[in-house]
Amino acid sequence: MHCRCVLRCAGDRIFFNGTPWRLQLPTWHRRQFRPLPAVISILKSLRLLSEPTRLRLLLVLDRAELTVAELQEILGMKQSRISTHLALLKSAGLVQVRRAGKNSLYSFDPRGAGLRDVLRGGAEELAEARRDRQALELTLRNRADIARAYFDQLAGKFGRSYCPGRGWKGLAEALLLLMPRQIIADLGAGEGTFSQLLARRAEKVIAVDSSEKMIAYGTRVAAENGCANLEYRHGDIESPPIEDAAVHLAFFSQALHHAQQPARAVSEAFRITKPGGRIVILDLLKHTFEQARELYADVWLGFAEAEIYGFLDDAGFRDIHLSVVDRESEPPHFQTLMAVAGKAE
Repeated sequence: MHCRCVLRCAGDRIFFNGTPWRLQLPTWHRRQFRPLPAVISILKSLRLLSEPTRLRLLLVLDRAELTVAELQEILGMKQSRISTHLALLKSAGLVQVRRAGKNSLYSFDPRGAGLRDVLRGGAEELAEARRDRQALELTLRNRADIARAYFDQLAGKFGRSYCPGRGWKGLAEALLLLMPRQIIADLGAGEGTFSQLLARRAEKVIAVDSSEKMIAYGTRVAAENGCANLEYRHGDIESPPIEDAAVHLAFFSQALHHAQQPARAVSEAFRITKPGGRIVILDLLKHTFEQARELYADVWLGFAEAEIYGFLDDAGFRDIHLSVVDRESEPPHFQTLMAVAGKAE
């Protein structure tokens, strides 16, 4: 059985087997080209958009002008892969680039405006589109955060030179006095050094850890130091033995990268947090130091800011703020990422 297809062009309309299809062609197509080349160009563009990565790139570039490094962070892909797809999109007239100092900034080429409806339709069917939008918002927020850049520089200088009476311990003690008396969950507490510090001010601290030896050690040290409001519980951070809506603050300190399912751990933190409560996460920024898996039993090599944002957003937390608060001076230069978010009243 043979099927004969007839394609005929008339102005900005295509007749496929006698059925008319109107193309939303930009005016430059109509002005500079005959109908047939315009149709060929549109069909070529549609073929390019059939690849999900190129569709994702155009969706974010239609919203903002971005560098390759920023696109890497948003899409979570390697530079070589992104550069290859950008080159194809640029040659098709769908992406444009401009130099800004040492950076090349990519954006959606307005000549491809006729394909915007196709892009929007593709976004509805693309599973990654929502996460890409979140990552883009985070990237733009970080770029515009001048205050953050200032405090990053300030943090790098703190303690570098000697100043009598100034140190992190004194600063921590002062900040603890400002903390309201709350019930706090220290998830993945380890031996409980931080839990004991929090217990000096908190109404109660529940320290959860999966190691029985850590629990035994922490319980003994807490008793020796008279921390009657510090309770150790044996359990997993992905299923902490804490009742629903029981704590004002859920805290992860370098614990998420040890979890098999970090998203589930954050979701559980939402469960145990009271309405109006908060979550604080301190963890490693995504890195490539593979030896960490053996040296420190790390399951994940840190997390990208967009990943942490996604964990929090999917769990139901709102008012999410993220920042890189520290960078180690010695190789492999681990960086510490802090995230703070709240649970609606």
